[in-house]
Amino acid sequence: MNIELRHLRYFIAVAETLHFGRAAEKLHISQPPLSQQIQMLEQLVGARLLERNNRNVRLTPAGKQFLEQAWLIIEQVNQAADRAARIHRGESGEITIGFTSSTPFNQRISASLLAFRQQHPAVHIQMVETNTKQQIEPLLNGKFDMGVMRNTPLPDALTYQLLLKESLVAVVHQDHPLAAAGGRISVRQLANEPFVFFDRKVGTALYDETLLLLKEFGITPYITQEVGEAMTIIGLVSAGLGVSILPASFARIKVDSVRYLGLEEPQAKTEVWLVTHRQKELSAAARMLINLMLKQ
Repeated sequence: MNIELRHLRYFIAVAETLHFGRAAEKLHISQPPLSQQIQMLEQLVGARLLERNNRNVRLTPAGKQFLEQAWLIIEQVNQAADRAARIHRGESGEITIGFTSSTPFNQRISASLLAFRQQHPAVHIQMVETNTKQQIEPLLNGKFDMGVMRNTPLPDALTYQLLLKESLVAVVHQDHPLAAAGGRISVRQLANEPFVFFDRKVGTALYDETLLLLKEFGITPYITQEVGEAMTIIGLVSAGLGVSILPASFARIKVDSVRYLGLEEPQAKTEVWLVTHRQKELSAAARMLINLMLKQ
């Protein structure tokens, strides 16, 4: 059975007007081809859909049932076409983003996401929290459309764009002597401090970055507590179990007994990358979000 959409549209026009001449005018075709197409449709269906004579046209019982289904089919096709067009224009769809725990606290990134959400409310953004190194596999297999992560070695299939450079800060208890020094200290002043930091096995890029920074100043940190989350680090610092180094965006987390101190050294910074797959074709919505994030 090779019923085409034009057969349905022709039949609907005749069924609604109950007149072949007016239906032909509505369809912008001549009457003889319209009659031929209706006859062909009836042959394909295997049932008479219209009773017609020289004076009038009326639907048969089979025709009434077929008309209801024809309307539904045309409506479904129109809806499918509209959804496809909206996705093509970036007006709807879904974007899946991997992000590190600090991302929501970064004002520039959160402002970009808010602006995009306001401009494109029909686009669903699925945020998946995971650390930098754990984002790589979902990006490779297409589970993530993009990843917001710290700088780290990437496989050749992935590419990155620099979103921003973020300062690192020392995190200390309010009663620590360094807290009395004011707003900024030197990395060297942390040389003999017990550190609360990420567990190496967690796979955060900050672990490598911070050790590299300390090594640059000849410091091998004495890590007394190893945990998996930055929030836990801040909590343990508030308990007086050591100091730490975190991106400045975490300073937006206000804990009464914790102080965030800027680091004087200009190299005490971390990069935030926007990572995508080189070969994956991104949706229009994803491309618009990327452009917005890069322009903020």
